[in-house]
Amino acid sequence: MGLGILWSIIIGILAGAIAGWLMKGRGFGLIVNLIVGLVGSLLGGWIYGLFGFHTDSILGVLLMSVIGAVVLIWIVSLFKRV
Repeated sequence: MGLGILWSIIIGILAGAIAGWLMKGRGFGLIVNLIVGLVGSLLGGWIYGLFGFHTDSILGVLLMSVIGAVVLIWIVSLFKRV
């Protein structure tokens, strides 16, 4: 159980950093990367579910988290423009 939480944190940090790099050319910092990655993981899991996808591999979860984090950053950027 504890290792699962540790993996979630590591994947969240990586996903947030990758999404930040993809969307704005750099990351947001450790804490914000973690938050963006974890929320992105939830959003990515929901998006994957809509399309009927399922993944159990670490790389699949990382990809799902990055996709969710990119979508999250894109949605936040829409609100910042208004």
